[in-house]
Amino acid sequence: MFYVHDGPKGVALTIDDGPSPVYTPQILRLLEKYRVTASFSMIGLEVDTYPGVAREVAVAGHVIANHTWSHPDMAYLYPVAVADQMNRATDAIHRVTGRVPTLFRAPYGAWSPAVLQQCVKTGMTPLDWSVDPRDWSRPGVTSIVRNIMGNTRTGSIILEHDGGGDRSQTVAALKIVLPRLLAAGYHFHTP
Repeated sequence: MFYVHDGPKGVALTIDDGPSPVYTPQILRLLEKYRVTASFSMIGLEVDTYPGVAREVAVAGHVIANHTWSHPDMAYLYPVAVADQMNRATDAIHRVTGRVPTLFRAPYGAWSPAVLQQCVKTGMTPLDWSVDPRDWSRPGVTSIVRNIMGNTRTGSIILEHDGGGDRSQTVAALKIVLPRLLAAGYHFHTP
């Protein structure tokens, strides 16, 4: 899934690599302020490490997607390792939040036949993105904002990150883009 279909100006916000005890709560406060529901693609290892933060995301009503156990490049794994990565993450998310993920996002957007077959086997929809501001590389708040505002269209799935390093630029950019997108008439939908 590269796009959402929720009418004119419907878009989705996805947040990867958490949960993070530092950045996830900041993003949750912004989403609550602007009444935006997002999808958080969580790494199983991080869910096990920060279960309280993962529960906060679930309690706030956001979607939680499976983002593997340890964030490997799935295109290079044997099918048995693909299944292990996906199943361990699902188990962690379910154990901590009570939810079984119905979405799967491959780290790095690295899809393979084995990954797609495991999605079918487990009933998870493969979730990709159509707007990537490369916030993980910390290109600067202005760059992140410019990329999102310049590339978001009806149906866009926007990729952001709350884990995997310093995400202060992501948080600062979301403080700018969320009200701008809402003012431009966009509404947020979860895949």
